[in-house]
Amino acid sequence: MAEQHQLMGGRLNLYKRENSRFWQCSTYLKGRNRRASTRSVDLAGARHFAEDWYLNLRGKHRAGALDGKTFPEAAAQFEREYEAITLGERNPRYVQRHKDILRLHLMPFFGEMALAEITPGQVQEYRIYRTQNPTVRPWQKPEDAKPPSRSTMRQEIVTLRQVMKTAHRHGWIDHVPDFSPPYRTSGKVTHRAWFSPEEYKKLYEATRRRASNPRHNRWKWESKQLHDYVLFMANTGLRPDEAGRLEHRDVEIVEDEATGETILVIEVRGKRGVGYCKSMTGAVTPYRRLVKRNSPAPTDRLFPIHHREMFNRILVEENLKFDRDGNRRTAYSLRHTYICLRLMEGADIYQIAKNCRTSVEMIETFYASHIKNTLDAAAINVRRPHKQKDRKRTSEKSRSRKAKAAKVT
Repeated sequence: MAEQHQLMGGRLNLYKRENSRFWQCSTYLKGRNRRASTRSVDLAGARHFAEDWYLNLRGKHRAGALDGKTFPEAAAQFEREYEAITLGERNPRYVQRHKDILRLHLMPFFGEMALAEITPGQVQEYRIYRTQNPTVRPWQKPEDAKPPSRSTMRQEIVTLRQVMKTAHRHGWIDHVPDFSPPYRTSGKVTHRAWFSPEEYKKLYEATRRRASNPRHNRWKWESKQLHDYVLFMANTGLRPDEAGRLEHRDVEIVEDEATGETILVIEVRGKRGVGYCKSMTGAVTPYRRLVKRNSPAPTDRLFPIHHREMFNRILVEENLKFDRDGNRRTAYSLRHTYICLRLMEGADIYQIAKNCRTSVEMIETFYASHIKNTLDAAAINVRRPHKQKDRKRTSEKSRSRKAKAAKVT
């Protein structure tokens, strides 16, 4: 350790680690060592924090509040339960995300803190700490690091709440504290990045040119696959991971009885389990080209490889990578485009939600709020009609007033 000081007659240690700029404090109480970060680089401020922390611990010790479980114990129990119970129903990356949040952010802050000490005020201190100490990525300079976004902070608080719920289920705490943010409870209404009809036309014309004239002959197959991928995704509304799992036995070309058009009926396997999707007619021709080009077996995938690099390169070349609000466009934007174009054509929002395996609330929040076609001017610009009898009665009253005024004069 670089520096070390003893306070409270040697019962409290104040020290600084070699790889940290913050002062740490520790004490031995009730059979084990207890440590905390002062989150201060100034010795005087760190000393003041350490003394308050030590006296607070002593007070809790006398009140019997130090007998409960600690945050690391609850976190370990949560990891063990969550991975076992959600096995096969949650994406492994989602489960790993909880573990990463605990390891990188929650554990360093809450440390050996007792569960009773994690209050709404302490969680608010965590939000402040994360905002003032942004994570520096390996490829970033310290001055380029940005505070966590609103959605990132929400995910971290969700993980914290799950740990506290685990503790509550085991009877380690009597209730789960309220961790809702006290300020900025409702953010700005935002929308997902999508392609307007003009931008979508510009995109598929660019992929068509690339398919007919690839830069290298060895990329001919990939260029044609990408063109069909863009058309297929924008006419089905599938998520990229759903399209990646799609096999040819999951797709059927049918004549739709309701419309009399040729469409695809797709059995989708994704984040919501197994569902069904009925495509637009524009997805049939790309699918037939995929079958003719690849001569697939029923268990072969429609899109066996990702075309991320080529897709991003075309977006950059066509100046379509970002929308006017700075939102980054990805393959997911093709799903958003499908939903927005359906809303612009006046499709029923409930049927869109069912076909896209999402909720009406999600569509209303992130899509319908910025589509002008969802506003009905005839329903908005309503004028109450004036009855002809009311006009006659008003004119008669005005004439009688004028006649009385003339008699008086």
